[in-house]
Amino acid sequence: MGEYKMKEQTIFSEYPDVVCVDDLTKMLHIGRNKAYELIKSNTIQSIKIGKKHIIPKFRVIEFLTRSN
Repeated sequence: MGEYKMKEQTIFSEYPDVVCVDDLTKMLHIGRNKAYELIKSNTIQSIKIGKKHIIPKFRVIEFLTRSN
């Protein structure tokens, strides 16, 4: 758990706590279609407000640590 907290503090520190799909594509170096696929399949959890998806940054980190 301590290792996760350490990564959480340093990884993606240049991004805000809540990111948009465009930020997600930059963070993971993926295209928009893949980003929406990850969101639609609930692989990365997001919140939909109107037509916009917002993603808590910790969900992206969680996705990466779960993938290892």
